[in-house]
Amino acid sequence: MRLYLLALNPTDSVTHGFLPAAARLGLDVTVLTDHVEDHQRAYADAGFPCELLECDVQDFREVIGAISQHHAPDVVFSNSDHLQTQTALVADYFGLPAKDWKAALRAKNKGELRRHLAETGLDRVWSAELAPGQDPAGLTPPFPCILKPREGVASEDVTLVADTDELALRVKEIQRRRPGATLVVEEFLAGELCTLETLGDGRARHVLGGFRTRLSPPPDFIEEVLTFTPAHPRAVVDQVLAQLDALGVGLGACHTEFVLQPDGRARLVEVNYRAIGDQCDLMLAEILDLPYFELVLRAHLGEDLPTDLGARTGRRARHERVCADRAGTLTVAPEPLFERRADGVTLSYRPVRELGARHELYRTNRDYLGIVWAVGPDQDAVDTAVAEFITANRWEIAS
Repeated sequence: MRLYLLALNPTDSVTHGFLPAAARLGLDVTVLTDHVEDHQRAYADAGFPCELLECDVQDFREVIGAISQHHAPDVVFSNSDHLQTQTALVADYFGLPAKDWKAALRAKNKGELRRHLAETGLDRVWSAELAPGQDPAGLTPPFPCILKPREGVASEDVTLVADTDELALRVKEIQRRRPGATLVVEEFLAGELCTLETLGDGRARHVLGGFRTRLSPPPDFIEEVLTFTPAHPRAVVDQVLAQLDALGVGLGACHTEFVLQPDGRARLVEVNYRAIGDQCDLMLAEILDLPYFELVLRAHLGEDLPTDLGARTGRRARHERVCADRAGTLTVAPEPLFERRADGVTLSYRPVRELGARHELYRTNRDYLGIVWAVGPDQDAVDTAVAEFITANRWEIAS
């Protein structure tokens, strides 16, 4: 059976998750990408053979053409934020299990997400869009408000804005960096940032738990620490699931970020219609003791998921990102790919930035130097394991 995997840049989810899972399922893999050389380097030592095919993966018409001239597909899949709508359209074209392309578009387009939820009556968040180059003059958002790219990812160019003057200034700054981007100005949702992780086969949906997220101080929104919670309160989960239903989310993995407000309202921040990233999916598989990546691929193969996945319960986890505090070149960092199992705790470290690489200070998730996570029987144990690893190691940046 042939799996076509659409990808932009190589990620840990693909290298350590979906490629090994595809091999265990006996799937032949063709990776479609417009960054072939990057993928060749990333997979050189992976030990999971795959074919690489160059293609403009952001254009579903080009993807259809490339596949039509190649092997017949059995499954078309992507875990990229940017490629869900294209993947859904391609899979549907070939008559394969596919996400609703309209749901994928609503999830990716933050302006459309707000409009759709408002039309359903489930939630109304003040929101407006700015076309490329458009001035925000005349907008009257409730301050403080959020300014962000409509199709952005990784907290890049997401900022809290205090007043009209600052809004005009920040809009100009982002438009200089992203001249073709549409921006969204929206109401700031105060409260605790949480996630809900789900997996569906298009007929039934499993709730896998979620995370509570610690953010950097405003005006930025860098995700610094995630702690696992096996179950949010039932009333909270029901609110999130109702909004996902309204958006049309059903098939495959979905990583939903929401704010839990003091009055108990769960209000969506964004819907990422794919598996959680930054190695949290690898950690989730460890927490639940599930063949998580195989289950995702099986859903896209059209298989019914088990009524009971058999997920292990009672485990706790901490996922902490070591962040750069200034621009410069990374000169000292721990050895890559550290893993240890001791006293019931699994600890993992993977670098994000290479030694010798120079970067500016972005004030986004692109400031990550490395990621440390631990899974174990209780929260104190995993918190201690992560803290001890960070204390025992050094990350140094030369100006």
